Amino acid sequence: MRTNINLLFYLKKRNTYTSGPVAIYLRFTVDGRRAEASTGKVCDPVRWNTQAGRAIGTKEDIRTLNAYLDTLHSQAQEFHRWMTANDEMVTAESLKNRFIGKVDKVRTLITVFEDHNQKMKSLVGQEFEKSTLQRYETALMHTKDFMQWQHNVSDIPITKINFAFLNDFEYYLRSVRKCANNSAIKYIKNLGKIVRICLGNGWLTVDPYLNYKPKTKAVHRDVLTKEELDRLIKKKFDIERLNVVRDVFVFCCYTGLAYVDVHKLKRSELVKGIDGDLWIYTSRKKTDTLSRIPVLPAALSVIESYNDHPQCIAEDSLLPVMSNQKMNAYLKEIADLCNIKKLLTFHIARHTFATTVTLNNGVPIESVAKMMGHTSIKTTQIYAKVMDHKISSDMQLLRGKLAFS
Repeated sequence: MRTNINLLFYLKKRNTYTSGPVAIYLRFTVDGRRAEASTGKVCDPVRWNTQAGRAIGTKEDIRTLNAYLDTLHSQAQEFHRWMTANDEMVTAESLKNRFIGKVDKVRTLITVFEDHNQKMKSLVGQEFEKSTLQRYETALMHTKDFMQWQHNVSDIPITKINFAFLNDFEYYLRSVRKCANNSAIKYIKNLGKIVRICLGNGWLTVDPYLNYKPKTKAVHRDVLTKEELDRLIKKKFDIERLNVVRDVFVFCCYTGLAYVDVHKLKRSELVKGIDGDLWIYTSRKKTDTLSRIPVLPAALSVIESYNDHPQCIAEDSLLPVMSNQKMNAYLKEIADLCNIKKLLTFHIARHTFATTVTLNNGVPIESVAKMMGHTSIKTTQIYAKVMDHKISSDMQLLRGKLAFS
């Protein structure tokens, strides 16, 4: 923002002044408003040029004094240029404060980002998951690399984050880092949390995200069809570990539990519900929301087969769940043996519950959302796929109705 600035040295006499040297002050005038600061020097009024704002004479002490005032004048002008270049609000008072060293600490993006991540790290296991911290650490790394690539700097003032910064950051993520659309948007949203912290603290006055509207693209999510799920259930494996992994996977296909939730599931969380049947009452680790899930026969069959399993007894767990890495590795092996041509991962079980097991069998999406522990129906809609056979079945019913109308 362009400002009109004027700097003037003058003598400030006290009301009780009679004679002798007078303190020299520097007056800052910005857009008609004034502020003043002492230079720490004095001069006799007889030897002072009011119009020039300098001492009169050629003696060594006068030349030294004027040279000092010239230096202060240059410093004040440099402060004004720096504040303008860094989008700081330039007023007579703010310029004076910077001149005398009475300024707030300049907040910078990386400093605030690192402070956020450090606080998040201390809350891992309480408020945040380790995976959430890792996403913010990666977003911080991309932000640092972008600033080196774009501006050749290691940090910038918070006030430099604007609409252009976000657009350039997005371009960098897509072109240089080769991020897919949704990954790029995710990192920009992570940065958005840092921006909101700055806005909340008053370090940033204009929200750079105000007109920035990134859009994620719908991602195809694989699920098992009823035929594939039946094939998986009926398959008998010669290797016991494959049977265990298959059973836990099938259990989640009929309960909708994510890996982290079935891994921590205790026997005490299997209770009798309001209908007299068994239900699972558990809290989702990701969102800390309560999931209440009626236990379907297929899931109950899996539970009963592991009642006496040594690991379940020792850990008071409902099922013997291995590490997620091992589960996913064995699921690829299981897919090959069951002639399933999809990249089978553990999370597909959750998708399968939402789609094949519930929604495609007429279970209302509100009930599915409640069982899956979603806080919003919109989240459930991501999982909501309508299979071709369901569409075919619905249209057959319609044909029947139309034939008799």
